[in-house]
Amino acid sequence: MSQGSSDQPFSSSREIRLALQRVGELLEARGLRFEIVIVGGAALNLLGIIERSTVDVDVIAMGEGVRPMRLREPADPLPRPLADAVATVARDMNLPADWMNPRVAGQWALGVPEGFQARIRWETLGGLEVGVSSRTDLIHLKLYAACDATGPQSRHFVDLMALSPTSGELAAAATWVVDQDAGLASIVEEVIKHVRSRMG
Repeated sequence: MSQGSSDQPFSSSREIRLALQRVGELLEARGLRFEIVIVGGAALNLLGIIERSTVDVDVIAMGEGVRPMRLREPADPLPRPLADAVATVARDMNLPADWMNPRVAGQWALGVPEGFQARIRWETLGGLEVGVSSRTDLIHLKLYAACDATGPQSRHFVDLMALSPTSGELAAAATWVVDQDAGLASIVEEVIKHVRSRMG
């Protein structure tokens, strides 16, 4: 398969799904099962909202049990059997060793939007149950990330625009972001102003 650059190893949703599928196949062959919830660019690609290159697959939570499963903050590093499967796929597909990682998991500990779990879209890929966070929750998370980014040219701002949030969705997301960090109130207003000006 063709890969993107070493900085952007996934160039499409097809490549992301293939990597996840191969992890699931390895886990299933070993009699193992894991549940992960993903956010970020990989989630946006898998939802069909964008089709762009992305660096990695961001794991914000892991599940336990059957649905409705209990979600928890993922271990860092990921559990050894899952990490081993990820490493094998990295080698076979020429991906970075950390192409799946829990670096965003701190947000799980800080808090996610109310109703986050109920909105997850689940898909079974062999021994890997993949939960893709919803458009609603990605609007919240991308607005938060855009407040920390370098401006309207940042990928977080571009992704937020791709989500085409309504005024009501932006208002709800802004309330959540300020609840997370009151110091961002003025920055949230500026980001939303830029979004509205570009969306007409």
